[in-house]
Amino acid sequence: MEGERPASPARSSGLPAGGAEGDSPGGGAPFPGSSGSSTLLQGEVLDLDEDEDDLEVFSKDASLMDMNSFSPMMPTSPLSMINQIKFEDEPDLKDLFITVDEPESHVTTIETFITYRIITKTSRGEFDSSEFEVRRRYQDFLWLKGKLEEAHPTLIIPELSSHKKQGPGLLSRMGQTVRAVASSMRGVKNRPEEFMEMNNFIEIFSQKINLIDKISQRIYKEEREYLDEMKEYGPIYILWSASEEDLVDTLRNVASCIDRCCKATEKRMSGLSEALLPVVHEYVLYSEMLMGVMKRRDQIQAELDSKVEALTYKKADTDLLTEEIGKLEDKVECANNALKADWERWKQNMQNDIKSAFTDMAEENIHYYEQCLATWESFLTSQTDLQLEEASDDKP
Repeated sequence: MEGERPASPARSSGLPAGGAEGDSPGGGAPFPGSSGSSTLLQGEVLDLDEDEDDLEVFSKDASLMDMNSFSPMMPTSPLSMINQIKFEDEPDLKDLFITVDEPESHVTTIETFITYRIITKTSRGEFDSSEFEVRRRYQDFLWLKGKLEEAHPTLIIPELSSHKKQGPGLLSRMGQTVRAVASSMRGVKNRPEEFMEMNNFIEIFSQKINLIDKISQRIYKEEREYLDEMKEYGPIYILWSASEEDLVDTLRNVASCIDRCCKATEKRMSGLSEALLPVVHEYVLYSEMLMGVMKRRDQIQAELDSKVEALTYKKADTDLLTEEIGKLEDKVECANNALKADWERWKQNMQNDIKSAFTDMAEENIHYYEQCLATWESFLTSQTDLQLEEASDDKP
């Protein structure tokens, strides 16, 4: 991988699918300025389809390694091509700009993979330079996500969602089933009510957002097919007008109206594909991540419960268990506090994003139907004018 070097002016762009699975970094952080106050930084929406993995990389907020550094100034739009992250841990506001762009394909005798350019611009004094540029591949992002989840298991880390194309083997599936059954039988004792409510919210949210995503994609596909039909529909009137001398103006006007409506439909669909659909699908991925976060919180809680139960029945050395319980109680408290803080931030951002996406959709729809209405009203006006003109010509 390339090292850090002064960056040229950042140029953001969409990132296409492609590439093969890479190697995990052998050492060092995969992003510039990762020493000291480390930060999880995301770029533009990526949809990656590899030979072995289906990876979906998406941008949302920046979750900080420093649990006390959450800032209300963090970006909330998943569609921004350059994320601006502002920190308020010092009196003077410090900015950090991240751009992920310029995918490059690399072909070797062993593999083919994609790397992306990551540009960091900052005014924070702890960095050696105000600009950095590196190139990283998929597994670097996976590695970073894994390290962050390991260090902060109950933080909501919105970067990668990975799953295998091929399902797990029979033995693996059996193992997963056994573990799931064992976990459900054991359960989590003394789960706080707020986390019960949080879990219920995630389950309902996941069901609804998945359904909206599925139906939205289907509607988009059907409207695309409708647009294709309309594009073939209009020219027929032009061909017809060649053999209908008395209907030439009428038929040509109909064709013109259909063409204008097609252009309006294309613009509307472009808005859907660039705004609404990515937001909805992003929160489908979020719902999966939230389930993972809750599962990790419950695992920490279950570990504490098992130690408390062992102490109750004196199944082991009590002094050692007491010490372990104390450490686990601290761990559970830290995990709960981290999740509660991150949860409120995520929920507020989610609500803002959903409101904004559907408000934009409503405005797009209003504009679209107004355009189509005006188009066909102009057709009626032209028809009226033609009728008046014909009536005038018929007078002696």
